Amino acid sequence: MKPRPAASLTRREFVGAGLAGAAVLAGPSILTASKTDSQVILGEGDYRYQVHHDWPELPSPYTWQTTHNVAVDKSGNLYVIHEGKAELKDHPSIFVFDPQGKFVRAFGNEFQGGGHGIEVREEGNEEFLYVCAYQQVKSFAKLTLKGETVWRQFAPMESGVYAEGENTNPQKVWGRDRFLPTNFAFLSDGGFLLADGYGSYFIHRFDKDAKWVSCFGGPGDGKGKFNTPHGVWIDRRPGREELVVVCDRAHHTLQYLTLDGEHRETLTGFGLPANVDTYENLLVAPELHARVTLLNEKNEVVAQLGDDVKRVTGEKGIRNDRSRWQDGRFVHPHDACFGHNGDIFIAEWVSTGRITKLRRV
Repeated sequence: MKPRPAASLTRREFVGAGLAGAAVLAGPSILTASKTDSQVILGEGDYRYQVHHDWPELPSPYTWQTTHNVAVDKSGNLYVIHEGKAELKDHPSIFVFDPQGKFVRAFGNEFQGGGHGIEVREEGNEEFLYVCAYQQVKSFAKLTLKGETVWRQFAPMESGVYAEGENTNPQKVWGRDRFLPTNFAFLSDGGFLLADGYGSYFIHRFDKDAKWVSCFGGPGDGKGKFNTPHGVWIDRRPGREELVVVCDRAHHTLQYLTLDGEHRETLTGFGLPANVDTYENLLVAPELHARVTLLNEKNEVVAQLGDDVKRVTGEKGIRNDRSRWQDGRFVHPHDACFGHNGDIFIAEWVSTGRITKLRRV
């Protein structure tokens, strides 16, 4: 897979540049959209999905404020985290919806203004939420599914990569010596990885007791080095070697590495890939450049859903103007996760927030 050359962008440059210059992923052109009973169907063959934009609805007095990430628990409940606004300290940043999209509860006002990554993990007979936040919040935490805090931590100073006071006096300051975590990946030994995707560009490893162990990566252009390592995941699909996948977003690539950070493979051709998730033999990669890509167990592209790359990267202001959003097309997919039956939930980085359900048909 070879992309068209594209500039490496930071998150701020991405906004300021008006999204110019999308990379084009080579592969089968599976971009069809057809109407069935007034519902848009994306994809072809074994990869067809019915689109439900704005699937869950928030009750008053809550409002969407830039949706970031999504996760599903064993019961099929959907957890949505948004960045939120720092000045709205009493507004929750995490919302929970049942399998029908009905609002269940809200919590997490401590992450307001910086909410970002969220994952559900089963530990023994109980499930927990792992949450991380950037901007002025700069922390990561383990919560119960109802929002009670199990533990909360700040910058791992023992790594030696952060400015003095980054763990005790977090402020809305960006830089390679700052802590701005974005996403988690869970290890089979009970530990986890945490991507510092907007800060140091390192991937940190923690043990089962949430104690820092090591890190790998850091800024750079070579193999095993990153420019905005925004998403991280463990690829355990059948028939593949178990490896870490890092969404090296501003390089428009996915990098495969060992737990020690040894580079194995780079997949090119994405348009700002933000995160990944896996289900059976499939890997889903939401791309901020206006599409969602599916790969099979050989990492061959089998579907590109909701593609609106040319329009979104060529025109300014679409992110903030709902009147220009089109049915069956994405604006800025920021996260995606699979449901237990292969459905896909998409969170988009748009000013008023949007959660889309893709029901597999």
